[in-house]
Amino acid sequence: MNIDSIRSILNIVFIVLAIVSVITYFVAEDFITFVYVCAAAIFVKLVEFFLRFMF
Repeated sequence: MNIDSIRSILNIVFIVLAIVSVITYFVAEDFITFVYVCAAAIFVKLVEFFLRFMF
């Protein structure tokens, strides 16, 4: 797979996770669910960021 296609997939996953984190902020009963979803989104974005500047 090409690095650009992997980055595109990671960006799509990040956007979906960011939308889900906003929804869980308002809908979820406990705040920790929001924290986990938001942390996953940040992790995906960091992976994409490192792929952009390393390759």
